Amino acid sequence: MSIFDKLASALLPPESAQDRANARQVAQTFAGDGDWLAIILEQHRQVEAFFTQAMVAPDGPSRTAALKRLGVLLTGHAIAEESVIYPAIADSEKGHAATAYHEQAAAKVELAHLERLDPMGKDWREKLEQIQRAVLHHVFEEEGTWFPELQQRLAGAERTRLTRRFMEEFERYTRGPSQHLAPMQMAAQQSGPGSAPMGK
Repeated sequence: MSIFDKLASALLPPESAQDRANARQVAQTFAGDGDWLAIILEQHRQVEAFFTQAMVAPDGPSRTAALKRLGVLLTGHAIAEESVIYPAIADSEKGHAATAYHEQAAAKVELAHLERLDPMGKDWREKLEQIQRAVLHHVFEEEGTWFPELQQRLAGAERTRLTRRFMEEFERYTRGPSQHLAPMQMAAQQSGPGSAPMGK
């Protein structure tokens, strides 16, 4: 059993959907208009939408394409958090920051494993569901306590700096030469009500 498998099994049974909705509501009350926390909350919604797209995709090529979109968004999001937000958390909560880094590293490893599986196979779906559960729990931790606590500690100028730096790091990955962000925005808009382009 891998470290990720142990982590995922430790999360079961996970918090309920209502618990996650309550945590998001808490985080939303602390988010400013277009600030780092508002941007992250929107990206979390898009991550959830991309997991759903991958789950319901009807064939191998569409599942592979959905997984690619998910991987680009999730990796860009993780890089920006790890470069900007987690160091700010570590200033007062080193334990939370260490947990956050560990969980995101494990998710990246498992996404790489998923790419090597047959997208129409049972193992692929089970692995995707396992990653989804772990990511949802990670988001629950961020939205329920870590990010609201950080937001309360930040002065206005520091919130502005974190917002600018977060977007710099995110766009460095997602808006590279291949312009991944445009198809991701289109896919998010097609996923249903409530989806919007990242950072809006």
